[in-house]
Amino acid sequence: MDRRLFLHVAAAAPLLASPAGEPVYKVVTRFAPAAKPGMPGPYPGLVVRVHSERSMDAQSGVADRAVVKQMLARGITGLTGDARVEDAWARFITPKDVVGIKVNCSGAPRICSSPEIVAGIAENLVAIGVPAKQIYVYERFDNQLQSVGYGKVLPPGVNIAAAEASRGSVLGYDPHTYVETSFFGEEDTRSNLVRMVAETFTKIVNVPVTKEHQAAGVTGCLKNIAYGDFSNVDRSHRFEKTNTLTFIGTLAATEPLRSRTVLSVMDGLHGVWHAGPFSENARFRFYPKQVWFGTDPVAMDHKLIELIEEKRKAEGAVSIFERSREHLGNNRDPNFNRYIREPGHVEYAAKLGLGIFDNARIQQKAIEL
Repeated sequence: MDRRLFLHVAAAAPLLASPAGEPVYKVVTRFAPAAKPGMPGPYPGLVVRVHSERSMDAQSGVADRAVVKQMLARGITGLTGDARVEDAWARFITPKDVVGIKVNCSGAPRICSSPEIVAGIAENLVAIGVPAKQIYVYERFDNQLQSVGYGKVLPPGVNIAAAEASRGSVLGYDPHTYVETSFFGEEDTRSNLVRMVAETFTKIVNVPVTKEHQAAGVTGCLKNIAYGDFSNVDRSHRFEKTNTLTFIGTLAATEPLRSRTVLSVMDGLHGVWHAGPFSENARFRFYPKQVWFGTDPVAMDHKLIELIEEKRKAEGAVSIFERSREHLGNNRDPNFNRYIREPGHVEYAAKLGLGIFDNARIQQKAIEL
């Protein structure tokens, strides 16, 4: 795109309407949507869930790599219907693609996108002809990313990259692609897209973790791909009443992120059911021993909400939909929280066309190993 056309697109950026009382957003991007955007993709409303009791030892937190490899194979073929694993992956990725594997390391090193899953994805990409040098395991913050040690298990040549080598650096973000809004009169009102998404990747595989989030309700597919690919996002939840309801979906729907995110593989081997997205208290870790697959982030996150709610109910904790101020407080008690959670961001994302929220239209396919 030439400079004149870019300036025209930027100047014409629309103000996106939000529900009454919610922020108004200006989205600036030079990228047009793909003919068939990656979200919700070719399998709207379909969630494939693979479970194996042998996949992880809850006492040590160590996953069984061989079992995880089987789960990846059964899950991807269960999603596409292909007999061969290679054919299933080839529906999303070609050897010409430059692929970003978006991990979640905010709870690292204990709770993060498991190295066994991430390495397994990279191995499958290499198996269908993607050169290792064209694969990037990436995250926003380098210190979190390096704490996991992905390099020990990845195929040789796979890149490990962060948007911020040092916290607060702006060099890893695209100055021409951003969402602008003012939440509380803050000085910096722009959230810019990770530069690698704009300039390097042609496809993205999203690898979130099954986690509760104190502000958003859950950290799943939508939040991992939104807050994990834009700068200056923590401003949306600095106060007890957050702005996560509409912000997450707005970021996720921004091009080229929406079009290039072609697959989500959710790590449910382990998770956090309270005080997320971090994992400072072992009491709030749990081990569903699952891996989920889909192209529809809304449907997958709806099922994540159900998983977190089921676990919280079993623990005697209040719902993540509880909005009364009497439950604001010290989050060492699972009946108290720092913020009024906004799990409604998942349903709002459906209104932006990112997927299906209606449970009657969601098909969950369960596979047991």
